Amino acid sequence: MLRAIDLRVVELLAARLCHDLIGPVSAISNGVELMADEGAEFDRDAVALVGDSAKKALRNLQFYRFAYAFGGGGLIGPAPYLLATEFFAQTAIQCDYRAEARALSLDQQKLGCAMLALAGEGLPRGGRLVLSAGPAGPEIEATGAGPGPSPEIRAALALAVPAGELTSRTVGGYLAGLLAARLGRRLVVADRPGGFRLATAVPPA
Repeated sequence: MLRAIDLRVVELLAARLCHDLIGPVSAISNGVELMADEGAEFDRDAVALVGDSAKKALRNLQFYRFAYAFGGGGLIGPAPYLLATEFFAQTAIQCDYRAEARALSLDQQKLGCAMLALAGEGLPRGGRLVLSAGPAGPEIEATGAGPGPSPEIRAALALAVPAGELTSRTVGGYLAGLLAARLGRRLVVADRPGGFRLATAVPPA
């Protein structure tokens, strides 16, 4: 099923990505300013700040490029499982990208990465995400303290929200729902003790 994407969806997605990248890029700028200060005695700290922030910005950009911009064809850059592992590095979330998920088509792994980004938001205090392959495609088992996806995000996943009512926090769920629909699937969330499950399913006939 093909669905036209409202300009608002594009604007909100761009706003969300810019928000996630502004932090590390600002830190790089601050580090450069520290190094430029004449007589600064903390060049080593400034260099470390610049290096760590640059790596974080690069990891995020590579992950988002695959999850949100990859359009099929040959893969450019690191494998999806490496992108996902690096994306969650230095966070409180452990990402386990299983072998069966790595064997999925690149389009399904693109959906899987969009699902990982979304599932990570449902564990604000950290936890573990396991991406595997179910009968209908990628699925995630999330464990950790947290409420899981909010009701608003769940509605966006189901594409039950008009584009005009989306926000920068729910647009990622809406886009993941669109990616699933393009593959003839839908996304479902099931609450579990100590976590939740986010999986693809075949829509009812």
